[in-house]
Parts: sequence; structure tokens; C-alpha cells
Amino acid sequence: MVHMNKRSGIESRKRILDAAMKVFSGHGYAKANMRMIAKAADISIGGLYLYFRNKEDLCFTLIKNRLDDLAGRTREALGDIDDPAEAIGKFISIHIKYVKKHRELILVQGREHGFAFGIEIKKKFFRSQRKLLEDIIRKGIKAGVFRKCDVEESAKIIFGAIRGFVLSIVVEPDSLFLPEECSNLILNGLVRRNNK
Repeated sequence: MVHMNKRSGIESRKRILDAAMKVFSGHGYAKANMRMIAKAADISIGGLYLYFRNKEDLCFTLIKNRLDDLAGRTREALGDIDDPAEAIGKFISIHIKYVKKHRELILVQGREHGFAFGIEIKKKFFRSQRKLLEDIIRKGIKAGVFRKCDVEESAKIIFGAIRGFVLSIVVEPDSLFLPEECSNLILNGLVRRNNK
């Protein structure tokens, strides 16, 4: 019986988070309230407070879940790839596709929080993702696939391009770039090499 309760607890929590996402997307963070979220999740307001302290806690949990999910998916996808160039392409593509898929949460945050909400958790996520990129670049240099470069700076630039994509979703949605073109530019550069 304990297992059943635990499972239904996890399901209720997921239902609440899905409902919160719909309410935040539809009404904006500022106008959304716990009563609306409880109604959308088909749960009593008291039941909702058993899971989350307030609207901020709910939004924070949504962001944390999305970032944890993306970090997990990225690690998993890169686990099977040996070629560093392919790994960079995959890293960029996973992040950009994920951002597109979850653009509502980005829009809600960007419009009302200016991306400052949950900043500590985001910084931790950014650091972990840059570290992942650094590892790929180091591996590529060691294998002779990439030229010698400043590994940390290169990782910052690549991840900066992805963060620029996130910002564009809010500020300039018609300027979004293709992940393939981003990878192509990063891996091949702009300057023409003499192929002898």
C-alpha cells in the first residue's frame, strides 16, 4: 500500500507541474495563482499546498526539472559517441531542440523575470554543461581532430551561442538559427583553408 501512495504522490506532483505550466503559459506568471493551478490540476487547494509552498516554489521546481532532464538527456546521448566533432554537433542539436520544445517556460520566465529567476540553479546547470563541452574539446585535441585552442574559452563561446538562442526565443523569435549551421560554423570556422 505504501508503494501505491508513493506512486500516486509522484503522479499528483507531475499533474500539478503540468497544470502549472499550462496556467503560467496561458496567464503569465504574475497573473497565475495557486487556486487556478489547483483547479487545472483537479486537486484541492489544500492538496496543492501539500506539494508546493507557493507559486514561486512551483515555478522553481518546473525550471529545475527541465534543466535536470536536459542534462540527463545530453549525458545519455553523448555516452555512445566517440567522434568529438559529432559529439559537439549532438550537444548543440540536443540543447536547441529541447529549448524549442519547451519554449513556453522560457517565454514565461523571460517576459516576467528577465531570466533572473532560479539563477543559482541555472548557473550550476551552465557550469556542468560547459564542463561537458570542455571534456569533448580536450578529447578532440588529444585525438588530433581539433586544433589546439583555449578549451575553457571555446566551451564558453559554444554554450554562449546556445544561450543566445534561448534569449532570441523571447526577444527576436524570427532570428533563430539552425543547429546544423551552428555546428558547421563552430567546427569549420569562416576562414577558407587552402586544400592542397
